Amino acid sequence: MELLFTCTSFMTYLFLQLFICHSWIFALFFCNELMNKHKKGKLFSVYLFHQRLFVSQDSGIELGPGLFFADGKRKVDYILCYKNKKRRPSRPRLSVTSNGSIPIPLPMPIPLGGRWDSEAESAEASAPAGDAEESKLSEEEKAMMREEFERGLLDAGLQIERDKEKASGLMFIRLHIPWPILSREAELEKIKVAVKKLLYEEWANYGVMCKYQPVDLIRKYFGEQIGFYFAWLGVYTQLLIPPSVLGIFVFLYGIFTVDDNVPSQETCDNGLNITMCPLCDAVCDYWHLSSVCSQARASYLFDNGATVLFAIFMSLWAALFLEHWKRRQMYLKHSWDLTSMEDEEVFMMCEPESLDVEDHLSGYFINISTLIFLIFVTFSAVFGVAVYRICMLSVWSMNPDPEAKASVRMTVTTTGIILNMLVVLVLEEVYGAIAVWLTEIELPKTTEEFEERLIFKSFFLKSMNAFAPLFYVAFFKGRFAGRPGDYVYIFGDYRMEECAPPGCLIELCIQLSMIMLGKQLIQNNVFEVLIPYVRRPISQRPRQQFDKDFTLEPYEGVSPEYMEMIIQYGFVTLFVASFPLAPAFALLNNVIEIRLDAAKFVTEVRRPDAVRCKDIGIWFNILCGISKFSVITNAFVISFTSEFVPRMMFKFMYSVNGTMSGYTQHSLSYFSVNNFPNGTAPSSSLSTGVTMCRYKDYRDPPWEKDAYTFSKEYWSILAAKLAFVIFFQNLAMFLSMLVAWMVPDVPRSLREQLKKENMMLMEFLTGKKKLNNTHNDTRNTQNNRKRWRNNRKGQHKLTRTENYTK
Repeated sequence: MELLFTCTSFMTYLFLQLFICHSWIFALFFCNELMNKHKKGKLFSVYLFHQRLFVSQDSGIELGPGLFFADGKRKVDYILCYKNKKRRPSRPRLSVTSNGSIPIPLPMPIPLGGRWDSEAESAEASAPAGDAEESKLSEEEKAMMREEFERGLLDAGLQIERDKEKASGLMFIRLHIPWPILSREAELEKIKVAVKKLLYEEWANYGVMCKYQPVDLIRKYFGEQIGFYFAWLGVYTQLLIPPSVLGIFVFLYGIFTVDDNVPSQETCDNGLNITMCPLCDAVCDYWHLSSVCSQARASYLFDNGATVLFAIFMSLWAALFLEHWKRRQMYLKHSWDLTSMEDEEVFMMCEPESLDVEDHLSGYFINISTLIFLIFVTFSAVFGVAVYRICMLSVWSMNPDPEAKASVRMTVTTTGIILNMLVVLVLEEVYGAIAVWLTEIELPKTTEEFEERLIFKSFFLKSMNAFAPLFYVAFFKGRFAGRPGDYVYIFGDYRMEECAPPGCLIELCIQLSMIMLGKQLIQNNVFEVLIPYVRRPISQRPRQQFDKDFTLEPYEGVSPEYMEMIIQYGFVTLFVASFPLAPAFALLNNVIEIRLDAAKFVTEVRRPDAVRCKDIGIWFNILCGISKFSVITNAFVISFTSEFVPRMMFKFMYSVNGTMSGYTQHSLSYFSVNNFPNGTAPSSSLSTGVTMCRYKDYRDPPWEKDAYTFSKEYWSILAAKLAFVIFFQNLAMFLSMLVAWMVPDVPRSLREQLKKENMMLMEFLTGKKKLNNTHNDTRNTQNNRKRWRNNRKGQHKLTRTENYTK
C-alpha cells in the first residue's frame, strides 16, 4: 500500500506539471486503464521512473544500443519489469519506466537493482490481509495473467520487445507506443497533447495528402484568421475535382475526334496545295498551309464543341463554389463562436483628428498618378515582348537553312512566352513593394482599412501584371496587323505580328499554361522552399532551441498566400475556354500547396499571434468580381479567339451539304502577288509560278470591284460573334443567379440549431425575468405587510390615547 500511495502522490505531482510532462501522465492513465480492463490492478504495481534507467552494470540486462529497440529505430517509451522466482511464491513486480525527452525530477528515484528485493519484501510484509490470496498464486498462473496483460497491450496498438527467457531474476519487456495511439488515447482521456506535434504529424506531412485538414486544430493553434484561410483553401481544392475530371474528358474528346475533324484534315492535305502569303517582307518566302498541320491538330484539342459546354459549366461551378463557401463559412462561424463578433477598429499610430483633407489629398494624388504609370509600365512590358517577337521573326527568317525557317514561328513564340513569364515574376515582386508604399502614404485611420487598401492595390497590380499578356494574345494580337499589301508597321520597317492560320487560341493555351505552371512552380519551389533554406545560418556549434526559434522566418500574414491562390483562381476561370486542363493543374498544385504551407507555418515560420476574424474579408468580394468577369472573358474568347462561331456559321449558312467540308478554303482570302508594294515581295522564292497567295481573313478577292474590302461573310460572322457574346453572358449569368437562389447561405441543419439556441436563450431570459418579477412581488408583499402592521400599530396607539384622555 505504501507503493500504491507513492504512485498516487507522484501522479498528483505530475498533474501539477501538466504543461511539462503531459505524455507521462497519459502513460499512467493508459497503463492503469489497461490493467483495470484486465482486472490486474491489485496484482501489479506501476512505477514511473526518471529519464535515465538505473541499471547496475552487473545485472546482466542488455537494452540494446541506447534506448531503442533492437532495430535501432523504434524508441523505448516504457519498460515493464517483473520478478521471476521459483524458490518462494511472491507477487511479481510490474513497473513502467519512461524514457521521455523531458527529465522529470523524482523525489526518490527507485532503481531497478540493488534494493529491489528488500523493498519487495518490506512491501509484502506490510501488505494487507486482503492480498494474502494473491500471494498464493503459482508461477504458472502469474505467467498466464502476464500473457493476458500483454495481449491487451498489443490489442491497444502498443509494440513489445521481450528479453530472453531466464530461469529466475528480473525480466524486462520494452514498449513502444506509436504517436497516433498516444494521441487517440489522450483525446479519450481528455488530456492535452502537444498541438504543434499533432499538427506536424496529421497536417504538415505529405503522407496525409488524401486526408481532410484538422481545421479546428489549426484554428486552436494559429487563430481564426489562419484557420479561415486553410478552410477556404480546402474547400477550393475539394471543389476543383469536378472541373478537373470534366476538363480531362474534354481534352480526351479532342484527342479521340481529331482524326474526324474536317478542317484539320483539309489543313494537313498536301493535295490542296494552298500557298500562303509570306510572313515578313522581302526575306520571307511563300509557304504551304500543310506545314502547320501539327498546330491545327493541336488547336482542335482545345478548340472543339465540348469546350463551349465546359465554359458554361465553369460559370456554374464558380457560382456554386461561392455559395458552398458561404455555407461552410457560416458553419465555421457558429462552431468557432463568431456569430456575435463585432469588428474591432484598431487605429493607426497617427492621430486621425490631427489630419485634415489636404493631408489626404497629396496621398491620393500620388496614388492615382503612380497607378496610371504602373499600368503604362505593364502594357509597355507586354508591348516590348511583342516587339521582341516581331524583330526575332524578321532576323531568324533570314537564315538560309530551310529547316530553321520552317520552325521559326514556333521558336519565336516559345521564347516570347518564356520572356513574358520572367517579366511577370519580376514585376510581381516590384509591385508588391510599391503597393505597401502607396498604402502607407494614404494615411488610413485603422489597421483594417490599411489591410483592405493594401490588398486591393496589390491584387490590382499583380493581376494586371499576370493577365495582361493573356489579354493581348486573346483579344489584340493579329487584330490590327492589316493585310498583304497594306500591313501595319512599327518603327517603320517591322510588321505587326499575326496569329497562325489555326488561330490564336493555341498560342493563348500555351501562354496560359506556361505562365500558370511556371509561376506556381517557381514561387513554390524557389521563393517558399529554396530561398528560406539558403537563408538559414550555418552554425558550427550546437544551438539551443530558442536560438533555432529566433532564426525562423518572421510571419508575414496570410495575404501573400491568399494572393497566390486568388490569381490562380483567375487563371482557372478567366481563360478556361482556351485551356480546359487548367483546373486539373490547379488541383495538383493545391494538394501540394496545402502541405507545403502547413509545413511552413509549423516548422519554418515563427508562430504568429492569433487574430480573431469572422470571415475571409475583402477576398470574398474579389472572388465574386473574378467569377462575374470570367463570364465575359470566356464569351469573348469563344467568339473572337476560337473558331467555334465561324465554323457554326459555315456549317449552317454557307455549306452546300451541311458539313464542314470546304471550311478551310472558305476562311482564306485571295491576294494577287502583283499587288505587293515595292520591296515587300519575296526577293528569292523556291516556289515558281505563284500568282495568288492566301491569307487568313474574310475579304473580297482581287477580281471583285471592291477588292480587299471586308466581305459580307465578315459582317455576318461579326454579328454572330456579338450575338453569341450576349447569349452566352446572359445564359451564364442567369444560371449563376439561379444557383445562388437555390442554394441557401445557411445550411438547414445549422438554421435549425440556431433556432433552437435562440429559443433556449429566450426561455432562459424569460425565466430569469419571471424570477425577478417573483422576487419583486415577494418584496412588494412583504413591504405592504410591514406598512399594514405599522398602520395597525399606529391606530392602536391612537385609540389608547383617546381612551386615556377620556
